[in-house]
Order: sequence, then structure tokens, then C-alpha cells
Amino acid sequence: MKLSCKESQSTITSYLNTPPQLKYSTSQFFFAWIATFIGVTFPIIGVILAAILVWVWGFRWLDLELLFGMYLFVMLGTTVGFHRLFTHRSFQTSRSIQFILGALGSMSFQGPLIQWVELHRMHHQFSDRNGDPHSPYPHENNILGVFKGFWHAHIGWAFGPMPASNCCAVDLRKSAMIRLVDRLFPFWAFLGVFIPALIGYFVLGWQGAITGFLWGGLIRIFLGHHITWSVNSICHFWGSRSYSTKDQSRNNFIVGIFALGEGWHNNHHAFPFSASHGLRWWQIDISFLIIRFLAMCRLAWQIRLPSLEEINARAKQIT
Repeated sequence: MKLSCKESQSTITSYLNTPPQLKYSTSQFFFAWIATFIGVTFPIIGVILAAILVWVWGFRWLDLELLFGMYLFVMLGTTVGFHRLFTHRSFQTSRSIQFILGALGSMSFQGPLIQWVELHRMHHQFSDRNGDPHSPYPHENNILGVFKGFWHAHIGWAFGPMPASNCCAVDLRKSAMIRLVDRLFPFWAFLGVFIPALIGYFVLGWQGAITGFLWGGLIRIFLGHHITWSVNSICHFWGSRSYSTKDQSRNNFIVGIFALGEGWHNNHHAFPFSASHGLRWWQIDISFLIIRFLAMCRLAWQIRLPSLEEINARAKQIT
């Protein structure tokens, strides 16, 4: 699927004029709550079991290697694929690379591709206003109010049905390949925990399969979830603001490192079309380095970046 820069900018900014008025039944809320509860608690159980097995079987470097390797590939599927490619059309790439990034991002257990894109586009369209699916605002100006806002932005919003609208990802629904990736979400999610278990089995037998499933699967999911969700919560509370935006987005160095560049959130909200979120030399953005590597291999093109004039104009507005 190809989309011109002009078309992609329209796609990013013109989904809805007003937030969708969505109503859900009691059963929808119940099943959404159960699904989120399972998705949040199972990785926590995995962390506990892994700690117990380290005590019983000892520490193995293979487990750490599986955790790091799976985290890196799956997180890049989310940051480079789900976010910068499919949501914001920050660059163009081949159908095969699109398929791979879509599959990897689906292994993050953050939901199907099209739903993820719809939610994130709604976040930008109504950022920190009515209609933003996971804004911490408004909240009462006290400790309890801040906690409630943080909880809602981090994970609380997911305990209800996803407030997506079919008009937010019309461009993606036109692609048969992307619809296929989206429909195969359960398979990709399963593959994301089966691969490290399989590697562990071939190297260390059944004990390796169990610890591979825990470290490369559940613990990796736990870290990926909370680091991604920290962009929604921490990066709308704490950090610096380099550019003028209509929301409370922040740049947070720690989240920027662990989220592979996604923590430069104020930069991103100022220039959502930009393939690079780290706009200064010291703002490390591993996801953009991967995009540049793909470009060097002639696997990515039409990489979109803000001009120096655009950057300076936004910077002046905040002073």
C-alpha cells in the first residue's frame, strides 16, 4: 500500500471533527475488563514464576538473551511499524517489510494492528481533551487526582471496550495485506511466546522451553506493556517541553531510552509526521536509527522530517 505525503498528512489530521459518541452494553464492559485483567496479570505471574525458577534452577544467560532479543524486535515492530509507519506514515517501505513489522508489532500483545492505529490517531486528534482514549486529564489538583489520572492513562482506560471508530483507519482497511495481518493477531501473539520457548527447548531442553516462555514471552510482554504505557502516562506528566503543542506532552529521557525513542513525546506531538522523535543530537532514538538503516539498504524511502524552519517556529511559540 502506498500513500503520498499529502494524503498521509490528511489521514493523520482529519479523522473526526468531534469525539465519537459510543455506548457499550454491560456484557461488552465485562468481557473487556476480563480480557485486560488477563492480559495484565498473566505477565505479572510470569515475572513471579521466573524469579522462583531462578532460585530453583539458577540463572541462565540464554534467558536474558531471549528477553533482550525478543524485546528489541517486538518493540521495534511497535515503534517503527505500528506507530511511525502505519499510524503516521512517516516513511514508505515495501509490502514485505510492512508485513514483517505488522507481525512483530502484533507480538506485543497490545491488540490488533488496525485497532491500535485507530486508538492512537484518536489520541492525536483529541490529545488531552474529550475524546482522547488515554489522557490523564482532567484530574483533580491533588495527590489522589494525579494518581487517578496517571492510572487511567497508564492502564485504566483499557479496562473498558476500545473507543475506536471505523473512520480512523480507512487507509489501512483498503489494504488486503494489512487486513490479513490484523486478522491474524491471535496467531502472531501466540508466535511471540512460542518462538522463545522453542529456542529454549532446542538449547536447554524442557527447562529451557519453560524459562524461554517466561523470559522471552511473559516478562518481555510485561516490560513492553508498561514501557509503552509510560508514554501515555509519564510523558503527559513529567518531562520537558521544547515545542508548543495544544496538549501536555513531555519529553522524558528515561522513557526515551527504554521505549526506543518514543519518550521524546513533546517532539512527536509537535511534529507527528516526523520519522525521528529525537530532534536533537543527544535525544537517542533507536527506532529512527533502524529506519535510517532500512533506507541505507534501500528498503525505506520518503522519510519525512520537519524542516529547520518548522522546528524553529514551534520552539519560538513556547518561549
